[in-house]
Amino acid sequence: MPSQKRKFGDVGEVIAAKYLIGKGYIVLERNYLKAWGEIDIVARKDGMLVFCEVKTREAKHVEHYLAEASINYLKIKKLQKICETYLLEKRYPTHQKWQIDVLAIAINKENKKARVKHFENAVWEKVY
Repeated sequence: MPSQKRKFGDVGEVIAAKYLIGKGYIVLERNYLKAWGEIDIVARKDGMLVFCEVKTREAKHVEHYLAEASINYLKIKKLQKICETYLLEKRYPTHQKWQIDVLAIAINKENKKARVKHFENAVWEKVY
Protein backbone atom coordinates (compact mmCIF):
# COMPACT_ATOMS: atom_id res chain seq x y z
CA MET A 1 0.00 0.00 0.00
CA PRO A 2 1.48 3.38 -0.98
CA SER A 3 2.49 5.79 1.77
CA GLN A 4 0.64 9.07 2.32
CA LYS A 5 3.66 10.90 0.90
CA ARG A 6 3.55 8.74 -2.24
CA LYS A 7 -0.21 9.26 -2.64
CA PHE A 8 0.29 13.03 -2.27
CA GLY A 9 3.04 12.93 -4.90
CA ASP A 10 0.79 10.93 -7.22
CA VAL A 11 -1.89 13.63 -6.94
CA GLY A 12 0.74 16.20 -7.90
CA GLU A 13 1.73 14.15 -10.94
CA VAL A 14 -1.90 13.95 -12.10
CA ILE A 15 -2.21 17.73 -11.73
CA ALA A 16 1.07 18.21 -13.64
CA ALA A 17 -0.06 15.92 -16.48
CA LYS A 18 -3.37 17.79 -16.82
CA TYR A 19 -1.50 21.10 -16.78
CA LEU A 20 0.83 19.94 -19.56
CA ILE A 21 -2.06 18.66 -21.68
CA GLY A 22 -3.77 22.03 -21.23
CA LYS A 23 -0.61 23.72 -22.53
CA GLY A 24 -0.57 21.61 -25.69
CA TYR A 25 1.81 18.84 -24.64
CA ILE A 26 1.16 15.19 -25.44
CA VAL A 27 1.86 12.99 -22.42
CA LEU A 28 3.63 9.88 -23.70
CA GLU A 29 4.38 8.09 -20.47
CA ARG A 30 4.22 8.42 -16.69
CA ASN A 31 6.49 6.92 -14.05
CA TYR A 32 9.20 5.44 -16.26
CA LEU A 33 11.18 3.48 -13.68
CA LYS A 34 14.64 1.94 -13.59
CA ALA A 35 16.72 0.79 -10.62
CA TRP A 36 18.69 4.06 -10.64
CA GLY A 37 15.89 6.54 -11.17
CA GLU A 38 12.47 7.52 -12.39
CA ILE A 39 11.00 9.99 -14.85
CA ASP A 40 7.68 11.30 -13.56
CA ILE A 41 6.28 12.38 -16.94
CA VAL A 42 7.54 12.05 -20.50
CA ALA A 43 5.81 14.43 -22.90
CA ARG A 44 6.21 15.93 -26.35
CA LYS A 45 5.50 19.37 -27.75
CA ASP A 46 6.48 20.75 -31.15
CA GLY A 47 8.97 17.92 -31.75
CA MET A 48 10.71 18.46 -28.40
CA LEU A 49 10.79 15.51 -26.01
CA VAL A 50 10.24 16.82 -22.48
CA PHE A 51 11.15 14.86 -19.37
CA CYS A 52 9.34 16.26 -16.36
CA GLU A 53 10.36 16.08 -12.73
CA VAL A 54 7.33 16.82 -10.56
CA LYS A 55 7.78 18.14 -7.02
CA THR A 56 4.67 18.44 -4.89
CA ARG A 57 4.36 20.32 -1.61
CA GLU A 58 1.55 21.33 0.66
CA ALA A 59 0.75 25.01 0.00
CA LYS A 60 1.23 26.08 3.62
CA HIS A 61 4.86 24.91 3.43
CA VAL A 62 5.70 26.54 0.09
CA GLU A 63 7.10 29.75 1.56
CA HIS A 64 9.48 27.77 3.78
CA TYR A 65 10.45 25.01 1.38
CA LEU A 66 10.24 25.55 -2.34
CA ALA A 67 9.68 22.30 -4.21
CA GLU A 68 11.95 23.34 -7.04
CA ALA A 69 14.82 23.93 -4.60
CA SER A 70 15.02 20.18 -3.96
CA ILE A 71 16.63 19.63 -7.38
CA ASN A 72 20.30 19.42 -6.42
CA TYR A 73 23.38 18.42 -8.41
CA LEU A 74 23.05 14.69 -7.64
CA LYS A 75 19.38 14.71 -8.64
CA ILE A 76 20.29 16.47 -11.89
CA LYS A 77 22.88 13.81 -12.70
CA LYS A 78 20.36 11.02 -11.98
CA LEU A 79 17.76 12.73 -14.15
CA GLN A 80 20.21 13.09 -17.03
CA LYS A 81 21.17 9.41 -16.79
CA ILE A 82 17.59 8.13 -16.70
CA CYS A 83 16.60 10.39 -19.61
CA GLU A 84 19.51 9.13 -21.70
CA THR A 85 18.50 5.55 -20.82
CA TYR A 86 14.94 6.27 -21.95
CA LEU A 87 16.15 7.68 -25.27
CA LEU A 88 18.31 4.62 -25.92
CA GLU A 89 15.70 2.09 -24.81
CA LYS A 90 12.96 3.69 -26.91
CA ARG A 91 15.39 4.00 -29.85
CA TYR A 92 15.09 7.71 -30.41
CA PRO A 93 17.51 9.10 -33.00
CA THR A 94 20.66 10.70 -31.62
CA HIS A 95 19.57 14.10 -32.97
CA GLN A 96 16.28 14.05 -31.00
CA LYS A 97 15.82 17.37 -29.20
CA TRP A 98 15.03 16.96 -25.51
CA GLN A 99 15.00 18.84 -22.25
CA ILE A 100 14.26 18.33 -18.57
CA ASP A 101 11.56 20.50 -17.02
CA VAL A 102 10.59 20.86 -13.37
CA LEU A 103 6.96 21.28 -12.36
CA ALA A 104 6.49 22.53 -8.80
CA ILE A 105 2.98 21.82 -7.51
CA ALA A 106 1.64 23.54 -4.39
CA ILE A 107 -1.57 21.95 -3.12
CA ASN A 108 -3.87 23.64 -0.63
CA LYS A 109 -5.53 20.72 1.16
CA GLU A 110 -8.17 22.95 2.74
CA ASN A 111 -9.68 24.44 -0.43
CA LYS A 112 -8.48 21.61 -2.73
CA LYS A 113 -6.75 24.02 -5.12
CA ALA A 114 -3.33 23.70 -6.66
CA ARG A 115 -0.77 26.11 -8.09
CA VAL A 116 1.66 24.97 -10.78
CA LYS A 117 5.04 26.56 -11.52
CA HIS A 118 6.62 25.24 -14.70
CA PHE A 119 10.37 25.67 -15.12
CA GLU A 120 11.20 24.82 -18.72
CA ASN A 121 14.63 23.41 -19.50
CA ALA A 122 15.39 23.98 -15.83
CA VAL A 123 18.00 21.31 -15.34
CA TRP A 124 20.44 22.39 -18.03
CA GLU A 125 20.34 25.95 -16.75
CA LYS A 126 21.33 24.72 -13.28
CA VAL A 127 24.18 22.52 -14.52
CA TYR A 128 26.00 25.20 -16.50
